[in-house]
Amino acid sequence: MSDKLLKVNIQKELKEFDLDVNFELKKRHLGILGPSGCGKSMTLKSIAGIVDPDKGVVSLTTDEEHVYFDSNKKINLKPQKRNVGYLFQNYALFPNMTVEENIAVGLSKGHDEKTVSEMIKRFHLEGLEKRYPRQLSGGQQQRVALARILAYNPDVILLDEPFSAMDTFLKEQLRIELVNSLKDFDGFSILVTHNRDEAFQFCDELIVLDEGKIIAKGDTHEVFENPRKVQVARLTGCKNISKVEIIDDYHIKSLDWGVIFEVSEKIAPNITHIGIRAHDFSPAEKDDVNAFDTVNSTLLEMPFEWEITLANGLWWKMDKQIHDHEFVIPDYLKIDPKNIILLEE
Repeated sequence: MSDKLLKVNIQKELKEFDLDVNFELKKRHLGILGPSGCGKSMTLKSIAGIVDPDKGVVSLTTDEEHVYFDSNKKINLKPQKRNVGYLFQNYALFPNMTVEENIAVGLSKGHDEKTVSEMIKRFHLEGLEKRYPRQLSGGQQQRVALARILAYNPDVILLDEPFSAMDTFLKEQLRIELVNSLKDFDGFSILVTHNRDEAFQFCDELIVLDEGKIIAKGDTHEVFENPRKVQVARLTGCKNISKVEIIDDYHIKSLDWGVIFEVSEKIAPNITHIGIRAHDFSPAEKDDVNAFDTVNSTLLEMPFEWEITLANGLWWKMDKQIHDHEFVIPDYLKIDPKNIILLEE
């Protein structure tokens, strides 16, 4: 896998904005995270050949370079000629074909029987071979769609919000199944999502997209821990974000919460906001660093966490057990200086 490389550098004029995406993928699983309508699916469709960019290059290097699209060289391979599998949101199974017929649909004659039986076994579809899509659960349909894609051994799998239409329980189950299904896959996979949990669980590398532009990219854990920009912090789930006034190199005033905080790294002049994740507060004494009172806070009980909204607007989340129903809010809370995220607009 180490010598494989997927290059995507594409531009396309859209009605709402111009899509301009440029990245190289060396690790196996990439996530593209962003709000609805930011260009995520358009990027996938451009890689697959379903949509033509206005200009740019899409290429895959394995033992040699395979150019899928190059506007300068007038190369534009049809989707069937790119060894790319596309898992649509609704799985796009053929309703009049059985499970085994759906899996075999892209295979050449002579290769299908052995491969189909291998895929039936690998995706735990034994006993369902003769069923039609309407007779399958959502999870079974997803497994058939994945089996169909992996049967012809693609170099790249594109996953277009595969869990968006499911209830929470099924989503959790299928997410785990998908991660396990792709463990043995030796190619690249790209997951498009607006769900930060999916991106975190599934992806080695992450791109954050907003209005057609990449606003963050890198190792998934690094992007979550150090989002750098306000919009990236929001999309990775940061609940507390405030405009700030810089006091000195290590002190900053939150204009929304009215609290002065000490931070652990020198504050650059381009910092306009701070972020604090809702789980990062802890009970404090009055004189602790970054301590503030909790007068007039409100408490909301959820099954597995307490949600405390402070009078100044800060939001604290505290884990709890399902059978715990009593919680006393401490008089003071604090935030460790190293857990304050410095952000630019």
